[in-house]
Amino acid sequence: MLARIKHNNKEYRIDFSKPLDISIPLRGNESNVCAWLLDPPKIEPHQEEGFIGKVTEGASVNFNDISFNPHAHGTHTECIGHITKESYSINQQLSDYFFLAEVVTIAPEKYQDDFVVSRKQIQYAIGKSKCEAIIIRTLPNLKEKLSKKYSDTNPPYLLEEAAQFLVDRGIEHLLIDLPSIDKEKDNGALLAHRAFWQIEGNLRSRATITEFIYVNNAIKDGTYILNLQLAPFENDAAPSRPVLFKPIEA
Repeated sequence: MLARIKHNNKEYRIDFSKPLDISIPLRGNESNVCAWLLDPPKIEPHQEEGFIGKVTEGASVNFNDISFNPHAHGTHTECIGHITKESYSINQQLSDYFFLAEVVTIAPEKYQDDFVVSRKQIQYAIGKSKCEAIIIRTLPNLKEKLSKKYSDTNPPYLLEEAAQFLVDRGIEHLLIDLPSIDKEKDNGALLAHRAFWQIEGNLRSRATITEFIYVNNAIKDGTYILNLQLAPFENDAAPSRPVLFKPIEA
């Protein structure tokens, strides 16, 4: 279905029948992606006296309980409330759902004992794009990202300078295929988070960070319309489903 979207006084044509889903589904078993030393999520039939919520066990419906952590178990979008003493809910902070986005592919570079995404790399990748959202696909981009166990692996992360560059460019929404934009073990410094949300300055309370995405290799770098779909949780973070649409030239 072709549609026209007017965004920031510019019109885009997109085909809603060709969505590009860049989320990772949540599974209640060991195949689920995982980080922060947590066990896998659980999706199990609800049980109480005389009842098991599963049709094959005699129930009239399947009735599952789900236990998970949005930060550790899949694609999630978080707001400033993730690191502030004050309570902020992602469901209240994100009120627009379509954004002009740029997909970029970056191979993290060696930095001390780590691999990182630097300011220079992002600056080169994004060029002169005037996007509102940036979607970072890191290399290597293997399908194991859909089920990888990241705990105690020291995955790549963004340098503080890279996050500050995104702020300087006016980018409000950062999406990345890593468990965090910060170093796994940094003694709570969270330098990239703090820079992106400007904790020590003019708080960017409407800015969001989406982690644990997966951008298939078939999706080319370039400009897209991002539809950032969010589960309506009143929490600092919630499971999300970012979907891309390639603009169609008139």
